[in-house]
Amino acid sequence: MPPVAKKVPLERTHHGDTVVDEYAWLLKKDDPDTIAYLEAENAYTQEMTGHLQDLQENIFKEIKGRTLETDLSVPTRKGAWWYYSRTEEGKQYGIQCRVAADGDSPPHLEPGTSLLGEQVILDGNELAGDSPFFSMGTSAVSPDGTKLAYSTDFSGDERFTLRFKDLETGELLPDEIPGVFYGGAWSADGSTFFYTTVDEAWRPYRIHRHTLGSTDDVVVHQEDDERFWVGIGLTRSQRYLVLTSGSKITSEVRVLDADTPEGEFAVVRPRQTGVEYALEHAADRFLVLHNDGAVNFELATAPIDDPGNWTPLIEHRDDTRLLDVDAFKDYVSVHFRRDGLTGVRILPGDGGEPYEISFPEPLYDVAPTGNAEFETNRLRLSYTSMVTPPSVYDYDLRSRELILLKQRAVLGGYDPADYEQFREWATAPDGTRIPISIVVRKDTSRPAPTLLYGYGSYESSIDPYFSVARLSLLDRGLVFAIAHVRGGGEMGRRWYEDGKLTRKKNSFTDFVASARHLKAEGWSDRIIARGGSAGGLLVGAVANLAPEEFAGIVAEVPFVDALNTILDPSLPLTVTEWDEWGDPLHDSEVYAYMKSYSPYENVDGRPYPPILATTSLNDTRVLYHEPAKWMARLRATAQGGPFLLKTEMGAGHGGRSGRYDAWREEAFALSWILDRVGVTE
Repeated sequence: MPPVAKKVPLERTHHGDTVVDEYAWLLKKDDPDTIAYLEAENAYTQEMTGHLQDLQENIFKEIKGRTLETDLSVPTRKGAWWYYSRTEEGKQYGIQCRVAADGDSPPHLEPGTSLLGEQVILDGNELAGDSPFFSMGTSAVSPDGTKLAYSTDFSGDERFTLRFKDLETGELLPDEIPGVFYGGAWSADGSTFFYTTVDEAWRPYRIHRHTLGSTDDVVVHQEDDERFWVGIGLTRSQRYLVLTSGSKITSEVRVLDADTPEGEFAVVRPRQTGVEYALEHAADRFLVLHNDGAVNFELATAPIDDPGNWTPLIEHRDDTRLLDVDAFKDYVSVHFRRDGLTGVRILPGDGGEPYEISFPEPLYDVAPTGNAEFETNRLRLSYTSMVTPPSVYDYDLRSRELILLKQRAVLGGYDPADYEQFREWATAPDGTRIPISIVVRKDTSRPAPTLLYGYGSYESSIDPYFSVARLSLLDRGLVFAIAHVRGGGEMGRRWYEDGKLTRKKNSFTDFVASARHLKAEGWSDRIIARGGSAGGLLVGAVANLAPEEFAGIVAEVPFVDALNTILDPSLPLTVTEWDEWGDPLHDSEVYAYMKSYSPYENVDGRPYPPILATTSLNDTRVLYHEPAKWMARLRATAQGGPFLLKTEMGAGHGGRSGRYDAWREEAFALSWILDRVGVTE
């Protein structure tokens, strides 16, 4: 029998509306009743999926068998060293290494071998030890290559402990700083490290300066506006420290000469509500990417001594969203998005005509990555598609040639020619065309069972990507599709704005329209919906909106108690999220709108498809109680199901940390998906 959560009525009144929440008691993480309930749900889920153990094991073996377990990354040049990471068969975590640089081309490394003179910087396996969870928050080598700053988390709550290592002697320095956030930046001389800490609401709000060997760290910036996060970085040129304060819609940047770490950061341009900008150093000038009067952003230049004075370099275009800019000594690279695909534009430093790099596939994702050197004639790119494994290219700026350095090996005879990818367009109720990316084996008979994935928040784009684990679905005759719903960034900034705040329901109706399109066009007969975090809100909302369209729903760390969470400013992230969802605490119209779609608030007595929800006890982003409350209400109120909840009792937002553990978790989810569409082997 499924667990039945006790009911402890708690009245909540906002804007004259009184609501009774019977399951609010599940917020009490330390209450033995809460832990007992979560453990009972885990036991029930294990019982209900026991018949899938053989299938789970087969899928795990397939993922493992297709993965080159002993492998390494393409080395990246920084100063006098080539840096890379490698993995070893049987080990959960990566190993960070470097070798002395000899020439401009990356050294050729064969998996399972090591170069003469290899230095292991960090071994994640040694750091993790016997801990069931391990994660790193930062790993930053000082500009002169002599020191390493790194931080670790052993619980999944994303509170890291920062440590420092002398890379010349291999010794760990005595400096140790607990409770830090992700990231950080070195001063130019490597004497000082800047790091970030969070407030009680898990908002990164302070930047600290730590001088090696000192215990008197200094707060160099504190952000008091609860809507803003802070972060810090060092420009590629290693000339400037850049401190950024940003909300969901506004940013403010400060700069400091990296040679004078004890100096004062200077504001580039004071914050103006709705204006976002980012700064990059390009030799004799700054480059500024901003949206002041340019919804899809434009690129401007600014004098070093007057960085708030912006002159357009690439003007705004309605059809092109500028995403990022990378400045080098002799050229500039601009990452952009157009027609639902990413691209790269080159601006030669000699005044030559700008141009775009072309790629052969109809669907793909490309981005500059790992470009640590300022003086270089090569641009490192990552590239993938739904049939092409992740690939690393160097683009030679002189010959304009793409040089393939590495493509991730897929063992077991994988042939991209056996699969094909497509772009379809659904029509939303308001007439908007919604792009859908599809991949399928060529020999699959259609209509076929389909896994439809979506996200649709924060302008985050789910671009076409390759997945080894996904092959276990495709080879069993399933179609995989991504619904690029509004709220994401796939079609530019307006696409995002049309799926947030009081337009959020467009995300949900776009997803339902995509499912109906796949059925109407003969792609699909049974559809499983899948989404995580804000994508969990998406699939939770469509479960209420159109349950009849789906044969099952997988909601991972799902944001399904959205209204209650955004009403509570004491919870992590709430106030910073008001620019994304609205402020239901102070605005009655936002309250009513969110209440009308929040999955937990809208569960009723209709038949629902089977639902699998997964969460983690130590998640600081979407707290475990959201899916726990949702599941309790579904089981008490709705028909259909079954409704299953699986809680990782020692992990965070990303689930289990080791790669083998992560593969087993994915095998668990995929086996459940296959079972829902009648595939048992």
